[in-house]
Amino acid sequence: MDPLSKARPSYEDVLAASKRLYNIAVKTPLIENNYLNELVGGRVFLKAETLQHTGSFKFRGAYNFLAQLNESHKKNGVVAYSSGNHAQGVAAAAKLLKIKSTIIMPSDAPSIKLNQTRILGAEVITFEREKENREEIASNFSKKTGSTIIPPYDHPWTISGQGTVGAEIIDKLDRIGLYANRILICCGGGGLTAGIATVVSEKSPASEIIVVEPVGYDDTTRSLKERKILKNKIKTKSICDALLAQSPGNLTFSINKELVSGGIAVTDEDVIKAMSFSWKYLKLVVEPSGAVALAAILKHKKHFSKLTSVVILSGANVDPVFYSKVIK
Repeated sequence: MDPLSKARPSYEDVLAASKRLYNIAVKTPLIENNYLNELVGGRVFLKAETLQHTGSFKFRGAYNFLAQLNESHKKNGVVAYSSGNHAQGVAAAAKLLKIKSTIIMPSDAPSIKLNQTRILGAEVITFEREKENREEIASNFSKKTGSTIIPPYDHPWTISGQGTVGAEIIDKLDRIGLYANRILICCGGGGLTAGIATVVSEKSPASEIIVVEPVGYDDTTRSLKERKILKNKIKTKSICDALLAQSPGNLTFSINKELVSGGIAVTDEDVIKAMSFSWKYLKLVVEPSGAVALAAILKHKKHFSKLTSVVILSGANVDPVFYSKVIK
């Protein structure tokens, strides 16, 4: 398949990605916590992608993409745009595969994400989020250097890699004789959701998929209701820096509008409570964007009582100064 292809990924594509990622990506645990179960009044399983390489699920999609490039594409290098987690995923995958990587990152991205991306060997080019367009910068760089653009979510190879999260969830639940009534997924551009939904529709079609987004950036939730892609109209600030996409991806939405049941929006205050809860009771560090699904189930407990739910903890890359304030 050509790197620019927009063909919809299949369940078989996710299985192929699982083979590429075997012994490369971390098979992250599905954790159950008694106190959380008591609070919710049901069984809650937490998929800890916080423990993935680079502290985020993004490594899966990045590696699956880069591993399929031909030698010509590899020789010319790759370029990606990201606020941090996709950046680190691409940088780490490129380092493993010995491919030169350049990442376009907003200047206001958390310093931990900027620094770690550089440590992983990528060249970082910063831009002003409010004034410049990251896609245009990446496109111009690609034309100038011949490098391949690695999309953060709207590509079948990326989506298939993220779908391996769903394959692991369903496999683990099958092994203990359970299925998920509801699966809550942190949603930005929709790549993780589309990947997991592709697996769930095949292996556990009775399970409901619910996206969780920050208030003001609930473009996927609103788009699902209207059955068409909508953009975020307001320019509110949010601590969830990895979930600030202006609209769903074309490919991701074409999948999610068929397979996702609905969405929930959470406030920054909800997210901070979830981050604190995770540190105190789960002993897991979770970044704001990675905590939105947990925030949703903590805020709307009654909607998940007497059910088996899965919550994705999608990332752990949080600024240490900010995090110290959260846990205090």
